[in-house]
Amino acid sequence: MIARAWKPNVTVAAVVCRDGKFLLVEEETEEGIRFNQPAGHLERGESLVAAARRECREETGYDFEPRCLIGIYQWPRPKGEITYLRFAFGGEIVGYDPNRPLDAGIIAAHWVPLETMRLETARHRSPLILRCAEDYHAGRRLPLDAIIHYG
Repeated sequence: MIARAWKPNVTVAAVVCRDGKFLLVEEETEEGIRFNQPAGHLERGESLVAAARRECREETGYDFEPRCLIGIYQWPRPKGEITYLRFAFGGEIVGYDPNRPLDAGIIAAHWVPLETMRLETARHRSPLILRCAEDYHAGRRLPLDAIIHYG
């Protein structure tokens, strides 16, 4: 029997800060209602940048334009055998459709100050939420051309 190769779950996240507040989604999870950046899985044939745009639109109604890569984060989930490989993008909102239905499981989008995020870590979906916001706040920026997409 041939063993199946282990692979991480590739995800993207949109890290958006406006007027000192970060865009977060409140969502239903297996652990209850949690907060996260607009984020989700990379789909077959999709570029990482396109995935970040799509996830933000689907989860918030906001049109997100990535301007930089904040970082690549590897997080082995403590419960289970899943490891996430998250590409976090910084950028700006360039449009909004208040009538767009949000993805299933998304309760609402919120603009949250960093200090509130620091106080509410127990309500975060993972430790990556605060880490990505902190890295953005600290000025961490990598150029988008560091990501090469063939296809």
